[in-house]
Amino acid sequence: MIQDHSPALGATPASPALWRPSRTVAVILAGGTGTRLGLGIPKQLLKIAGKPIIEHTLAIFEAAPEIDEIIVLMATGHVPDAQQIFDKAGFRKVTKVIEGGDTRNATTRIALDAVGEGDVNILFHDAVRPLVSGRIVRECVNALWSYSAVDVAIPSADTIIQVDENDCITDIPVRSALRRGQTPQAFRSPTIREAYRIAEGDPNFAATDDCGVVLRYLPGTPIKVIDGSDENIKVTHPVDVHLADKLFQLAAAQAPRLTDHRSYSEELIGRTIVVFGGSYGIGHELTELARRYGAQVFPFSRSTTGTHVERAGDVEAALKTAFEATGRIDHVVVTAGILERGALAEMDEETMDRLLQVNFVGPVTIARQALPYLQQTKGQLLLYTSSSYTRGRARYALYSATKAALVNLTQALADEWADVGVRVNCINPERTATPMRTRAFGEEPEHTLLAAEAVAQSSLDVLISDLTGQVIDVRRAQGEATQAVPAQTPRVADETNVASATVG
Repeated sequence: MIQDHSPALGATPASPALWRPSRTVAVILAGGTGTRLGLGIPKQLLKIAGKPIIEHTLAIFEAAPEIDEIIVLMATGHVPDAQQIFDKAGFRKVTKVIEGGDTRNATTRIALDAVGEGDVNILFHDAVRPLVSGRIVRECVNALWSYSAVDVAIPSADTIIQVDENDCITDIPVRSALRRGQTPQAFRSPTIREAYRIAEGDPNFAATDDCGVVLRYLPGTPIKVIDGSDENIKVTHPVDVHLADKLFQLAAAQAPRLTDHRSYSEELIGRTIVVFGGSYGIGHELTELARRYGAQVFPFSRSTTGTHVERAGDVEAALKTAFEATGRIDHVVVTAGILERGALAEMDEETMDRLLQVNFVGPVTIARQALPYLQQTKGQLLLYTSSSYTRGRARYALYSATKAALVNLTQALADEWADVGVRVNCINPERTATPMRTRAFGEEPEHTLLAAEAVAQSSLDVLISDLTGQVIDVRRAQGEATQAVPAQTPRVADETNVASATVG
């Protein structure tokens, strides 16, 4: 058990006795059934950002050095489902997965029995708060050196009103003194056990909050409140699913970046990367960058290798070439794409077909052909979208539509392929200096565009990460003028080989 023994700022010791816990246990409360979400499965098993919600949650506690053990209280009938998730994820700290009780009171009592006797730090956390941070976990555990009960809360941004049985306002408390409670809630084990022991003598006892039990039945016990976070939301209603998914996307916007050339080389030497659309723009920059770090990269395009991404035979031949040369394929990157502007009603059928074939059928074809290779290496498929995927824009409706389709394809395949260990992600760069963009929009001020090299760097960071199901936004730093690369001129009129860039 790793803990910081220094007391929290302004802390007052809860008792003169020196607290020496034997270990710190995280109890994950996963007894919800998903009724309010209208699901047929418990909400904690719903997938967000490529993984079940409960897996995201447990990953935080698994990675926290302050946590020694994890016990999961699961919804009735779903223990085997949860155990399968944990086994596959390789969580080493999970020691028990057991059914919770019919009520919150009963669940906490089951958890206390599962923890066992002795002096222990116990953290209770909602399984459906998957965005809890390591900082919150650490501060909860550290506060237990000075307090025997700890809560997590954030200031209320809304005015809170109190009403009577007729829904008429009776009071408006001062907002500055109000907080919105979150989890985890942390306790010294003797404190929470004693609070529940006393509560058992109350025939009207009904707990919804463990700190509330301590407050009511051990009224002389200080309960320390530490700062939570706005991101630490509880997935309860349908809108929460969408909010949580977007928060995961924002959290992944900065994929973990390694510190030096040697670290990248250690990750990439011996790996094989296939890039469809690797002749120009982002694809070209990614090819060159990965090669500098020691990866074996095979770029394919219509102009240089005669590879048409929408043709299954061409894609099969390209993948076979890379595999026969190296014996493996670790990553498949699809930057190939075309942009044709114009009103949909005025666009000829040949242009429409080419847009759909290259921008959507191509990635689908590549995904199907690449899966057997990526299964062998537990590798990753990386696609590219555009900022227009969130809102179609006039005069490039089909382009926007295909980019939105790639986002859905990313999320769906990440779910489908999770069982075979293949990751799927999608890069969403802002307006980027590429030949395709120059051809569509002409010359633009360099300081307003993202450099293709920057997108390539972020793409590489995603490839060597363990992210899946993510749409990673790549943006210039606020106030930073990114130097755009000089526009390159394609060797042929067809721009299928040009790396996809965001528009607008």
